[in-house]
Amino acid sequence: MPDPQTLLAFAAIALGMVLTPGPNMVYLVSRSLCQGRKAGLISLGGVALGFVVYMLCAAFGITALVLAVPYAYDAIRIAGALYLLWLAWQAVRPGGRSPFQVRDLPKDGARKLFLMGFLTNLLNPKIAVMYLSLLPQFIDPAAGSVLGQALVLGATQTLISVLVNALIAISAGSIALFLTRRPSVAAVQRWMMGTVLAGLAVRMATEARR
Repeated sequence: MPDPQTLLAFAAIALGMVLTPGPNMVYLVSRSLCQGRKAGLISLGGVALGFVVYMLCAAFGITALVLAVPYAYDAIRIAGALYLLWLAWQAVRPGGRSPFQVRDLPKDGARKLFLMGFLTNLLNPKIAVMYLSLLPQFIDPAAGSVLGQALVLGATQTLISVLVNALIAISAGSIALFLTRRPSVAAVQRWMMGTVLAGLAVRMATEARR
């Protein structure tokens, strides 16, 4: 079981990443605005299943990696830091697309909505890199079962992502209207998120290997 400080730090990164616009958020928002909240939440069910698949694959893979090549931490740590910097740039770069700019989507049945949410998440490189590059940074072999720590951290990320995306899907219409009327608020949010992600990247890059 990760210690509370480690779990809190990982939760902060997971929250920062889910609030950074990506394929999952764009799809869920567009689906909610085009077909209603229920369609958005059904799609989110598929996204959640994608998180579980990634979590299990990464947990067992990371366990094998840590036990076989402990010094691989350094390479993964740097990769994770670079990825966070890339996300920070995506948050603040000029001309970035807002996830609340709606894409026209056809009305689909529940089964297809669930499947599309699942595939959208599986094909999302942000999630793949997060599990493979960031998750190992918060696992300490001296703290007990590596597999257990990976599962706890993965479950934490999944819970945070599902809760935040559910709130966004339910409130998509209100949020879109609010940001349209107050573009300066959206700009401040983007810069705050970019700053936080950049700070986490610097911390990760300069942190000593455990």
